[in-house]
Amino acid sequence: MLEKKEAQYEKVVLVGLITREQPEEKLEEYMEELSFLAYTAGAETMGRFTQKLDMPDSKFFVGSGKLKEIKEFVEENEIDTVIFDDELSPSQLKNIERELNRKIIDRTQLILDIFAQRAQTSYARTQVELAQYQYLLPRLTGMWTHLERQRGGIGMRGPGEREIETDRRIIRDRITLLKNKLASIDKQMATQRGNRGQLVRAALVGYTNVGKSTLMNVLSKSDIFAEDKLFATLDTTVRKVVIGNLPFLLTDTVGFIRKLPTQLVESFKSTLDEVREADLLIHVVDISHPGFEDQIQSVNQVLDEIQSKDKPTILVFNKIDNFTYEKKAEDDLTESTRENISLEEWKRTWMAKSEHPTLFISATKKENLDELRKTIYEEVKKIHITRFPYNDFLFEYFEEEA
Repeated sequence: MLEKKEAQYEKVVLVGLITREQPEEKLEEYMEELSFLAYTAGAETMGRFTQKLDMPDSKFFVGSGKLKEIKEFVEENEIDTVIFDDELSPSQLKNIERELNRKIIDRTQLILDIFAQRAQTSYARTQVELAQYQYLLPRLTGMWTHLERQRGGIGMRGPGEREIETDRRIIRDRITLLKNKLASIDKQMATQRGNRGQLVRAALVGYTNVGKSTLMNVLSKSDIFAEDKLFATLDTTVRKVVIGNLPFLLTDTVGFIRKLPTQLVESFKSTLDEVREADLLIHVVDISHPGFEDQIQSVNQVLDEIQSKDKPTILVFNKIDNFTYEKKAEDDLTESTRENISLEEWKRTWMAKSEHPTLFISATKKENLDELRKTIYEEVKKIHITRFPYNDFLFEYFEEEA
């Protein structure tokens, strides 16, 4: 009988910088996220290296002394890959790989790799492939040694494995072909959006892994893939939802992330169009994440970039069941305890004083979902009445009957 082999995780180390723009506490949070990204891609983090510099070193990103320290560690511990928290220039990539003699990838390439793993449909795969080629083109010379070694694994999926003999001309031709293909699909999707009639469109937006797909499943009674990993959902999903006899379209969109690669923003244009054309945004936040305020800011920044920040918005703080605070004991001999916050307590916090309708829920535990449905109904109704003024009296009639 054959023994079942355990999944092999790639051994990696992480590298980040403390700079004037990125203080130590921010870097710690970013490194935690980078570790989660690496885990999502199929890696085991064996160590972290940080250094304080005014700005990244133009040659090695980190100082030569720190690079020597990293080299000693990767050789002693047989590390496969070194992952940098910021995007490396082509020359940095080439110089670092020459010194460490290991596979070197940066945050952008790691995110692209996760997208390559997660893409299920032909459209999503085309979007990811375009982003990969756009990233690869200026780094072609520096990555040549990667391709020749056929190491595979994180950062090497997609065009890297298939097109070893690719030169710049072929890559440019491929980029043009993919752009044309996406333009054609974009037209089809724009037509589909136009054919959805005059139903109000609501879009779930938020940072990656905040529970958008789980909430989508609850509200639409569907079965969209949801997992506790980053970018579990890449393909946009649209469902018709009815609350209180009021139908509307609900869209689940790809999660945002800090330092989102510009290549992905461009190639996922159609996915972002679902957000641009939405009438109502449901901004989902993971309240249990220690950096949720920064995540809100990152999402708002992307929404601002795609001219969608001023849309009517419902702010939904999810995962209240996962949030605990430390309750200090009355004496020094008794241990402190971790306790949850009640719904009424949440409503008295500063977060409840947003300019937008704000709710606190748990999508997995189905806590406070009735209030969420009521709020969504009221917001959709406002938009519906402006679109169909003559329906106003019908709403009043149905509500009186109810």
